[in-house]
Amino acid sequence: MEKKVITLEDVKRDPYVDTLIRVGNENLGVMGFTEHGYRHLNLVANIAYNVMRRLGYPQREAELAAIAGYLHDIGNVVNRDGHHWTGAVLAYFILDRLGMDPEEISTIVAAIGNHDEQTGQPVSNVAAALILADKSDVHRTRVRNPEQSTFDIHDRVNYAVKRSFLRVEEDKKLITLELEIDSKISPVMDYFEIFLTRMLMCRRAANFLGCKFGLQINGNKLI
Repeated sequence: MEKKVITLEDVKRDPYVDTLIRVGNENLGVMGFTEHGYRHLNLVANIAYNVMRRLGYPQREAELAAIAGYLHDIGNVVNRDGHHWTGAVLAYFILDRLGMDPEEISTIVAAIGNHDEQTGQPVSNVAAALILADKSDVHRTRVRNPEQSTFDIHDRVNYAVKRSFLRVEEDKKLITLELEIDSKISPVMDYFEIFLTRMLMCRRAANFLGCKFGLQINGNKLI
């Protein structure tokens, strides 16, 4: 098959991709996880793209980061455990069927396979951008549980975040996650209890891109 330049819009139009996203997000909802559907994936795709472009990387490499961002959670259709690995395999077959160049497929599947904080590493610029984009999406709109009285710590921390923004300052070589947290809902220490590993992974990803990583909560610089 002749290889083609596959865009993010091509991926979004694929019915298999759409089904995997929808069913995977439904499965996680049954298990009590936060939202991992279209909102999260579109946001991660946009942030990953913007990180790459603001740091001066080529447009095509940035689009590969966006595609990886949109596909990174499709493995949830199989199981939450190991979803990064199964998602990478699923993405390989989807992108190959669409006719994407093997080198580009390899970049995307490596990024997907390395976005989980337990085992992942920023093995490329695309993988680093995906890590930063995925781990920065902490916000109350991701909480699906309507009963605050039954929130677990993940629901409580996400619901407490009223604003999250990943700021990229190319001139300072600095990437900062800015959060506004309602401490009446969740103390700041709860955030570190469940997300410290993610922040350390973000630091490694920022370093890979030649930047420092910072965390700012309610105007206070913490990292």
